[in-house]
Amino acid sequence: MSTESPTDLKPKNYKSDIKPVWCPGCGHFAVLSALTKSLAYLKIPKHDVGFVSGIGCSSRIPAYFDTYGFHGVHGRGLAVASGLKAARPDLTVIAAGGDGDGFSIGGNHFLHACRRNMDILYIVMDNQVYGMTKGQASPTSDPQWPNKLTPHGSGIRPFNPLAIALSSGASFIARAFSGDPSGMSKIFVEAIEHEGFAFVQVLSPCKTFCPEQSEWKHQVKEVFSETTNDSVLAAQRIHSDNGMGKGIVYQSNKPVYRCTYDASIQRKDLIKEFTL
Repeated sequence: MSTESPTDLKPKNYKSDIKPVWCPGCGHFAVLSALTKSLAYLKIPKHDVGFVSGIGCSSRIPAYFDTYGFHGVHGRGLAVASGLKAARPDLTVIAAGGDGDGFSIGGNHFLHACRRNMDILYIVMDNQVYGMTKGQASPTSDPQWPNKLTPHGSGIRPFNPLAIALSSGASFIARAFSGDPSGMSKIFVEAIEHEGFAFVQVLSPCKTFCPEQSEWKHQVKEVFSETTNDSVLAAQRIHSDNGMGKGIVYQSNKPVYRCTYDASIQRKDLIKEFTL
């Protein structure tokens, strides 16, 4: 990792030498670009950023950043990110993943990360499909979407990430679209500056397994143009939306969880407490 002065940092300085292996046309490229622009705008030194992910196409993203990074196991990105923030509260901690990684096997961690409200940014690149395992339905897939595993659709009502985040206690909730990189970058800036758990769902089309998602560029609208700190109003807006509205839905000041510990306590003393 190089040591440029924060004032000299440009978006390209946050990128590593590893080239992304995403499919041509994947929305994740725009997420990578928007996030580097956001970090450069905020002038955050690269050694002050900790980037954590789980498993999946989107979870490859820490490797493409020239910051500290950790590629975890499936669904456990938020658990690792929470531990990192607890141990190193001085770091800007970013966690990233996909809809399968974050809402299926990682769903439990998502709920409690929202509830705990640590100062972490969580980005979920939602393409409504398990892309890395070749196109199965994910928790956010349309119930009627046909695929090789469930040719007649899963028949299961999709997960509503914004509603779950709100009801679980997240203090910053937003939806962005990879087809609007400038708008996405602005949301990332506000999410990073927010003190507390910031959740950003990014609608990020998968051109390989869901080519019909190319129509999202005509469907996504600026719906949440006015942010609210009223959870009831936010819930009404979320449930009246068709899943294609973008913007910052909810932002409030809530107590932020910070891990405290007594440095004078030794490991041997802790072991004694559990000795039968």
